Amino acid sequence: MTSTPRFSTTDPFDGDHLKEECGVFGVFGTPDAASLTTLGLHALQHRGQEAAGIVTRDGERFNAHKGMGHVAPNFSDAAVMNALAGDSAIGHVRYSTTGETILRNVQPLFAEFESGGFAIAHNGNLTNAMTLRRQLIKRGCLFQSTSDTEVIVHLIATGLESSIPKRVIDALRQVKGAYSLVMLSTEALIGVRDPAGVRPLVIGKLGDAYILASETCALDIIGADFVRDVDPGEVVIVDKDGLHSQKPFAPHPQRLCIFEYIYFARPDSLMDGKGVYESRKRIGAELVLEKPVEADLVIPVPDSGVPAALGYAQASGIPFELGIIRNHYVGRTFIQPTDSIRHLGVKLKHSPNTEIIKGKRIILVDDSIVRGTTSKKIVDMMRHAGASEVHMRISSPPTVFPCFYGIDTPEREHLMAAQMTEQEMAAAIGCDTLAFISMDGLYRAVHGAPRTAACPQYCDACFSGDYPLELTDHDHHLLSRPSVLVERGQTKK
Repeated sequence: MTSTPRFSTTDPFDGDHLKEECGVFGVFGTPDAASLTTLGLHALQHRGQEAAGIVTRDGERFNAHKGMGHVAPNFSDAAVMNALAGDSAIGHVRYSTTGETILRNVQPLFAEFESGGFAIAHNGNLTNAMTLRRQLIKRGCLFQSTSDTEVIVHLIATGLESSIPKRVIDALRQVKGAYSLVMLSTEALIGVRDPAGVRPLVIGKLGDAYILASETCALDIIGADFVRDVDPGEVVIVDKDGLHSQKPFAPHPQRLCIFEYIYFARPDSLMDGKGVYESRKRIGAELVLEKPVEADLVIPVPDSGVPAALGYAQASGIPFELGIIRNHYVGRTFIQPTDSIRHLGVKLKHSPNTEIIKGKRIILVDDSIVRGTTSKKIVDMMRHAGASEVHMRISSPPTVFPCFYGIDTPEREHLMAAQMTEQEMAAAIGCDTLAFISMDGLYRAVHGAPRTAACPQYCDACFSGDYPLELTDHDHHLLSRPSVLVERGQTKK
């Protein structure tokens, strides 16, 4: 896991949020495969902005294009798209949590097997990747990247089963962790979701073509129909005869990452049949019940705080206003030469709406606090704009544990909530009051019932320390209580 941002950025709001690792997309059975995959990756751009890649299959020939940065500059050239011929494709947008940010780590990864070409794209994180990598190197495997995804490639390549789908299943029986995978062979598109279902994957259909994607918003952009979610532990195989399903892994309680509802997923997506936008509004309404405060305005921290702020405003009767205005025409990596100019550059992307803030008691609604540096900048901005009181309400519980399942979190010693009480955090940030939604409130908003220790419905390890999947590569960390691992600081793989 990494502990520092990859970009120099003037955006004071995105730089301190938790980051999803990536988004995946696959399509089988249409001559527009590359174009549809490009559009699907555009819709999934929020899941990864470091790099993008597409691999297509044209008969037994595979074509690939990868690049650093966003989808648009890498896949807008006609020559690039014309070279991506084929009736099937997989694509990937990346935000790395394992492996360096270099072109050789950009997915989809491609390998040439005895049976033909094979490409793979991965969303998640393998928790025994280092252990498996050492074993594979001892067996003579040569690694070309530092990505944990390449471990899966070598396990498939060295497998003894007779077909690629069987080799995939055999390989995944050896890995631990959270993953959604899309894979492309000479004969099929294959999708797999980890047995706990931590990472999302959905099935869509466009005419006779089948689609696999991280979120339903990627289906919407191409006009595909949503068929269903891939079940936890399910392997779906799409070939010339249609879609086939297998469930070869031992059953596991479902534990979709609850942060999908709080921040990661796009608001217009469905997650396990639930609308993300409405879930976020319900979280805001729960915050009113749990942590009310007298104020004049409810102001979202753009853009991720908007639905929860709307829910808070509607439930409290306090007016909703856009007190922070975002400039959408500033690039992500505007690098400044000096500290003083860089500080001024904060206003390039977000500015206070001073006329509505001045003299007002305001409630700022945001999705999370990680290191706390972002929240302090926001509060300072509101104070300078003349707010008489600044109250913060957070639509997630305190983030006190790191994630090992595909989310970029700092080491525990750098998580503000792991080091301070709420009152200490409020003082450090500079707000008048600070409050987080409770775990039960979050579950009521998303699931309709409080969390039960016997059978939680989601992975909430970053709040609870209850890690649902084995952490093989991290078993040197101390146990805080039976079956719960507490991470005490980890270096990059």
